[in-house]
Amino acid sequence: MKPDRTTAADSDASLTSPIAYQEMEPPFFPGFRSLDIEAGSVRFAGVVGGSGPPLLLLHGYPETHIAWRKVAPTLARQHTLIIPDLPGYGASRPDATTPRWSKRRVGQALVALMRKLGHERFALAGHDRGARAGYRLVLDHPGTVTRFASLAVVPTLDAMQAVTHRFARKAYHWFLLAQQADLPERLLAAAPDAFLDHAFTGMDATGDRVIEASAREAYRAAVRDPIVQHAICEDYRAALEEDLVCDQADHAAGRKLDCPVLVLWPRGQQAPERASPAEIWQGWAEEVDSGVTAGGHLIPEDSPEEVIASFRAFFSPEPKGEHDLA
Repeated sequence: MKPDRTTAADSDASLTSPIAYQEMEPPFFPGFRSLDIEAGSVRFAGVVGGSGPPLLLLHGYPETHIAWRKVAPTLARQHTLIIPDLPGYGASRPDATTPRWSKRRVGQALVALMRKLGHERFALAGHDRGARAGYRLVLDHPGTVTRFASLAVVPTLDAMQAVTHRFARKAYHWFLLAQQADLPERLLAAAPDAFLDHAFTGMDATGDRVIEASAREAYRAAVRDPIVQHAICEDYRAALEEDLVCDQADHAAGRKLDCPVLVLWPRGQQAPERASPAEIWQGWAEEVDSGVTAGGHLIPEDSPEEVIASFRAFFSPEPKGEHDLA
């Protein structure tokens, strides 16, 4: 029997024995299997499918694992895809909410997940918050990730150093959700659907082309959950506290990601007056490829064909290992 996933945000879930896979075909992912497994103090939910080298896909705010629904069927032809909800998001449930789930702690849980599934080394791609958890995992666990793709994200340290009033107005949620508990949680709980719709509007995803009605309703259902509301706020609190401290320490020590990095950035988010995302990531990794996608912030849903093409070239390179996505 599955654990109840609707307990209060500040409670500790009592978890039963893990069930790695379920036979029922999960919504949005035909041919995949549902993931339900305990690892790293988290009961992870999501999907697994495909065959080939393992590729971990991590979603961003304010979404769940279904953010990868448009690209997963094609990528599964060449990779074993592991697509979980991040801890606290969607249906993934940590066994406790304290200490806070910083990106370092999330990375540790994800490594435990992959090892429990039999993958000591794996490739990784993350969008938005998933990319932040992803690069922290790479930095904290050298030798574990073979290749890393960051979609629509530069490291938190660089993002905060470049904050302007225009950024703060557009990305107001960075600072609203990071306020001390439990004011942000109360505000989010008052109108979760409206909050989510406003977030998607800011990401150029108002119509069904990017997020079809069934997916939008799935996202709304997730954000209505008090557990998810608390996890989102804690995610942003961690960004301006623990995560920023980790970035500062790594930057000061000159630590870099020890694998090739792919940077995909939506054309609409380019800022000519600042260094390009590729240039920023070159300060964090020795080998950086880059590409600019059409559409808005939700790259896997807005530009799935471009993501598929870029991932195929990057994660399954020709024997010489050289390519140019820029």
